[in-house]
Amino acid sequence: MRLATWNVNSIRARVVRTVDWMVRNDVDVLAMQEIKCKPEQFPIAAFEEAGYEVAVHGLNQWNGVAIASRLPMSDVQTSFSGMPGFQKGMEGPDQPLEARAISALIDDVRVWSLYIPNGRSLDDPHYRYKLDWLGALAEHTRHELAANPNLAMALTGDFNVAPTDEDMGDPSFIPGVSTHISAPEREAFANLLAAGVTDVVRPLVPAGYTFWDYKQLRFPRNEGMRIDFVLGTPAFAEAVAGASIHRDERKGEIPSDHVPVMVDLDFGGADDDDMPMIFG
Repeated sequence: MRLATWNVNSIRARVVRTVDWMVRNDVDVLAMQEIKCKPEQFPIAAFEEAGYEVAVHGLNQWNGVAIASRLPMSDVQTSFSGMPGFQKGMEGPDQPLEARAISALIDDVRVWSLYIPNGRSLDDPHYRYKLDWLGALAEHTRHELAANPNLAMALTGDFNVAPTDEDMGDPSFIPGVSTHISAPEREAFANLLAAGVTDVVRPLVPAGYTFWDYKQLRFPRNEGMRIDFVLGTPAFAEAVAGASIHRDERKGEIPSDHVPVMVDLDFGGADDDDMPMIFG
């Protein structure tokens, strides 16, 4: 299975580019974030013409997640246990859930497409929401693995956290002032890993950013950040035979500010040498 994740930053604006990339790279499954549309607005026909079925979760023109697969999907879910909600000016446990998570079972792999809250600023309620969201995801992951230690599960998407200093190359992000690099966010990301998943791309592609802001010539200057990940349970990680970050997708006409991150999986027990690592 070839699995990828991509924050497409409006699928209606970038559907041709997205489908073309999937076909050119022989992608089986694509987890998308920030689709920015409702299900009835999603350009499903373009995916179906290319041989993909699509599961979509979007509530309005913000956020939104989807999974496109040319392999059969089942048991689609649009939230995980304990997932918190958010509404500006509202407090308490009953805040509405946003369209930030969708998963499907594909060839016995539980694939999640996740769009973690941005946080906005360190003193914004959205920042607390972000930390709570990551904490709930860690608890859900821990619970799933306790129930099934052999579960092959991938948490993919835009995590809006640069876990290490090497993952942050944007000079506008200032330690102690900015989100994405604060100690609590990095601790929340580390706690998610401690729940039983690993970054399956980093061992194979140790350097490289996945996001560059549109402003201030961030891409030409390579002032980006690494915030898009594929995190896998042990059963998933053992099957990873290759990985790539497709930097060139930040070039050209109307690109997303994120680029695809892709992994190749081999659950047949073949040697890693049978499936070489691919660099995009």
